[in-house]
Amino acid sequence: MAQAPSMDYAGSVSSGQKHLGCFRVHTSSRLQCTGYDKKSRTNQLVVRAISVDHPQLDFSNPNWKKQFQEDFGKRFSLPHLRDVIDVEPRPTTFSLKSRTPLENLNGSVQESWNGYVNDDDRVLLKVIKFASPTSAGADCIDPDCSWVEQWVHRAGPRKQIYFEPQYVKAGIVTCGGLCPGLNDVIRQIVVTLEKYGVKNIVGIQHGFRGFFEHHLSEVPLSRHVVQNINLAGGSFLGVSRGGANISDIVDSIQARRLDMLFVLGGNGTHAGANAIHEECRKRKLQVSIVCVPKTIDNDILLMDKTFGFDTAVEAAQRAINSAYIEAHSAFHGIGLVKLMGRSSGFITMHASLSSGQVDICLIPEVPFILDGPNGVLRHLEHLIETKGFALVCVAEGAGQEYLQKSNATDASGNMVLGDIGVHLQQKCVPMHLMPSCAPYWVRMLYMAPLQVSVASQQGCATHTTCTYRYQKSSSPQDLLIQTAGCGIGA
Repeated sequence: MAQAPSMDYAGSVSSGQKHLGCFRVHTSSRLQCTGYDKKSRTNQLVVRAISVDHPQLDFSNPNWKKQFQEDFGKRFSLPHLRDVIDVEPRPTTFSLKSRTPLENLNGSVQESWNGYVNDDDRVLLKVIKFASPTSAGADCIDPDCSWVEQWVHRAGPRKQIYFEPQYVKAGIVTCGGLCPGLNDVIRQIVVTLEKYGVKNIVGIQHGFRGFFEHHLSEVPLSRHVVQNINLAGGSFLGVSRGGANISDIVDSIQARRLDMLFVLGGNGTHAGANAIHEECRKRKLQVSIVCVPKTIDNDILLMDKTFGFDTAVEAAQRAINSAYIEAHSAFHGIGLVKLMGRSSGFITMHASLSSGQVDICLIPEVPFILDGPNGVLRHLEHLIETKGFALVCVAEGAGQEYLQKSNATDASGNMVLGDIGVHLQQKCVPMHLMPSCAPYWVRMLYMAPLQVSVASQQGCATHTTCTYRYQKSSSPQDLLIQTAGCGIGA
């Protein structure tokens, strides 16, 4: 029997006649709780009941909802220049008015335009009130699945800004790995800044490295320069992982006289940008650090879809279709496709669903068993016996509990994962299937098109996502909020 995901006992929660024994699963951000009735003491269900982000909540306290909402508000509050610098707002230079005057129903011309967003506007994060933890997709805070409102900042253009556009120098940097849509975002930031009247816009080459490598000069950016970069894949400015000392980067920002820095990157990049932001606050610099979350994994909280995700799914589709043709054509063939997804399986799941050909989909969020009567390998046997072939799609972060742990990290500080694809190909499948399928022969085809998806030219959906998100912003503060709370500074 394969080992289950490692767990730590986290305690229990009682509510009425229901009792929940809760355990923390290391591959999850929440507690999983087994519920049983106090009278029968028989296990009935497994639900996500308590967020590990708030282990201090005492549900017996009648004011626990208020405490949760206050903690949530602090967590998603957006820092602003006003927090550390006495700066006066000024009317925005970004106009939302159309060239043709709008008319009222009676034919008169409208004198006011209600196209701006108030700073106090909020958006309700969750709109479903679950009646029970057993409801499909239930994501509960307490055992009774109480309704708790969670509000986040609303994105959109503001009436007031805090910079004089004609004197602003803005910088753009892309860090980490490649992602479809990077050039779209660069282009739309430049176009939007110019709509405000910002003329001095520069690109920092090859990530944070561009701040301390002297041979990497600034790239002047304008609408003319970036007009067609969205037609190519990769990054117009180049990317790199890691970087210099935070103090050195801020020194470089001061020396370059940057007023705004737009940082496009993932988890490691955002951690670095946050440190840059804190150093700027410490020095009381009038500098806005605005982060744009970059990931094809589509795993950013508060965002419906991250740019590049659709293009990655399209690229994954081609690999899946190729593997399907190979597996279907071979005698007792098994196609195995490994896709990107360190801690989330959105690409793998969406590519599998849209292909309609995948028999087994393995993702990090759902633990699975390899051996045993209900294991993955036994199901593969069944597919070979009934269909004559099978197609498996697995995310790179799935099944890590079956692989040897490594303390190695990459340049961005991420843990180096074991190769679940090779494990399934070379160890599990041949050893398990060959004896039971004799005298049949099983052909194993392994494809790992990881870099195909990230280096691809962005598709139509990615173009639309990037263009719509950034063309309607009215200041760095708005771009910050447009990125769903992942931006820093204002």
